[in-house]
Amino acid sequence: QVQLVESGGGLVQPGGSLRLSCAASGIIFSIYDMGWYRQAPGKQRELVAAFSSGGRTNYADSAKGRFTISRDNAKNTVYLQMNSLKPEDTAVYYCNAELVAPPKKQAVNYWGQGTQVTVSS
Repeated sequence: QVQLVESGGGLVQPGGSLRLSCAASGIIFSIYDMGWYRQAPGKQRELVAAFSSGGRTNYADSAKGRFTISRDNAKNTVYLQMNSLKPEDTAVYYCNAELVAPPKKQAVNYWGQGTQVTVSS
């Protein structure tokens, strides 16, 4: 059974940094899109940064210049380096992946359980 397991969240002061990791485990044939979303209290879930199947990266305007997404294909892992964090970055961060895993032959969308990021002094 496929699982997306996130780690790296926590409490950080404004201006600080955090690195989130998300590892996809289980039998996986291929991974297409993989990235990060976040949801703040009372708000809709929104894209932070993601890789598309074409290899391009997409960033939310709020993340550009501060966050960097990277991946290790050999480990089925995606990372999110977050620098210059602001209180408005406080949210639950979710890993998302579109991948093909048995018994299905088509890509299915998966979500991680989420990791809390709190930016506060």
